[in-house]
Formats: sequence, structure tokens, C-alpha cells
Amino acid sequence: MTIISHETPQKIVDLASRLEKGDRRALAQAITLVESVRADHRRDAQSLLSMILPETGKSVRIGVSGTPGVGKSTFIEVFGKHLTKNGHKVAVLTVDPSSKRTGGSILGDKTRMEELVRDKNAFIRPSPSGGSLGGVARRTREAMLLCEAAGFDVVLIETVGVGQSETTVAEMVDVFMLLLAPAGGDELQGIKRGVMELADLVIINKADGNLKTTARRAAMEYKGAIGLMRPKSKYWTPEVLMISALQKQGIDTLWETIGRFREARGKEGELETQRREQAVAWMWAELSDSLLSRLKAHPAVTEQLPVLESQVKAGEIDPTVAAEQLLNSFLGK
Repeated sequence: MTIISHETPQKIVDLASRLEKGDRRALAQAITLVESVRADHRRDAQSLLSMILPETGKSVRIGVSGTPGVGKSTFIEVFGKHLTKNGHKVAVLTVDPSSKRTGGSILGDKTRMEELVRDKNAFIRPSPSGGSLGGVARRTREAMLLCEAAGFDVVLIETVGVGQSETTVAEMVDVFMLLLAPAGGDELQGIKRGVMELADLVIINKADGNLKTTARRAAMEYKGAIGLMRPKSKYWTPEVLMISALQKQGIDTLWETIGRFREARGKEGELETQRREQAVAWMWAELSDSLLSRLKAHPAVTEQLPVLESQVKAGEIDPTVAAEQLLNSFLGK
């Protein structure tokens, strides 16, 4: 049931109504609204999110990460088409690296998923990361909730696959998949232990043709590595699967495995507990971002910032001391 406050603008009430009816244009408008940094837009976005919150949380949230060139876009398109063919509504939130000059997306995921973008049961939204830490747009979480309110029962979040992106996406999804290309033992050494520990499923893509034997060897190596790690869940041990997105092989097995994963993690409410913990982590992340934004905009801080930055660069003042001075100015001390 949608929650409507007497203070909610009528345009937001109308937008929420259209959104919950599955209006794709309304969904695009809503995501644009939550991505805006304008103060009035932020207030409207908060009202919208409060209204649609009861209609959220009903999707399967899946994170897809992996190094560039592993075939994430091809995989997501083939996987998405498989799901829509079987009656699901799929939303894909892709995060492109941002141009430092313009702030806009560089890769343009819609041009890399030509078939899926034309599917009436799929919705693709590329967003520039805006330099956000982790390769995940700051408002990806809100966009996920909006997609759920619009009736999408599977939400895929693709990250840039750099920096802290794996950790960031793992904190907002139910199942985190690490997509890898076939490789020998040297490649295993290049995969960070932390990333492997986050993965619920390790997917070896491009397991076809001449690479099939290599993929099989890589799968055995990753299984061995996973066996040495402590599982995140007492009900699920991460699995390694081989697929070929290009040949559309192994996709049905992957979806069945995700089903087994959700069933296993659902025991004793483990998956629900994870979502609640993610919501708290989201609150703290938002608090941190909002405080930093307000600090930078504070008149006393903006006045001192250029001077202190110059002094830090020149080695005239310790960065810790400068930061403390800015914080005291913000707090009025």
C-alpha cells in the first residue's frame, strides 16, 4: 500500500501512481529525479521513495562484477533474454565509468545490449558513476527500489569492475556473481582473495570452442580456492559454474542455481537478515555522503578551504590539522 503524506506534491503522487502501474517513462523520470543533486529534487525524491517503499523488496537482486573484457554485457543480455522468455520482468542497472571532462557515461551500455533494450519486459538504465567510489552510482540503491515498485521481479546491477565496486555492489544485492574468463593458474593468482570471499557464485564465461578445456581447468582451480575460504553463510557454499554467453549454454543451470541459493539462504531468515543489515549500511553511507556535501557547501568551510588546501600542498600544515580546522568551522566551534 502506497504511503501518501498530506505534504507530498501532487506531481509526485501522480508519478508514484504511474510508476506502480509499470509505466516505463515514469520509471525513467523517477530515476532521473533521484539522481538529481538539486535540493528541491532531493526533497521530491525522498517523498517518492517514502511513498513507494511498501511496494519494494519483492525482486531477486543480483550483482554482476568482473574485469573489463570478460563479456559482462553479452552475458547480461543473454541472461536477461532467458529470464524474460520465462515470464520475468528484468531491470538492468548498469554503471558506466564517467568522463572526467563532462561527467557523462563513456561506454553506453544500451548500444551493447541491442536485443534486450527492445524487449518490452526489460528495462535498461545506464548511469554515469560520477566518480563515485566503487564504480556504483550513488543512487543505484534508490533506482533499484524504483524498479521493484514498477513491477520488475529481477534486478541486475552491473558494476565497472574496478576499485571497491565488488564490495559496494555486494552490500546491496542478494546474490553476488563474479564473472571470469577462462585462464590458467596465473590468473588465479591475480584474483584478490577479498573478491573471492564476496562471491556467492563464480561464473567462468566463454567456456566454448578451444577454451572449453581451459575453462574446465580454471573452474577446478577456483573450486579449490573457494574450498580454503570460510563461507559467508552456513547454508551456502559458493559454487563455480561454466557458461558460454555467446553460445547461450549453461544459462538455465545458472538460474536454477540462483533459485537453490535463495532457498538455502532463506532458511531461518538469513537472506531477510542480510537485507536488513544492508539497509542499515545504506543509511550510514547516505549519512556520510550527505554530511560531506553539506560540509563542502558551508560558507565558513568554503572560505577557508582554498587557503588550507594551498597550505597543505606547500607542506605548511599537516592534513590532519587542516581537516580538524574545517570540521570545527562546520560545527561552529
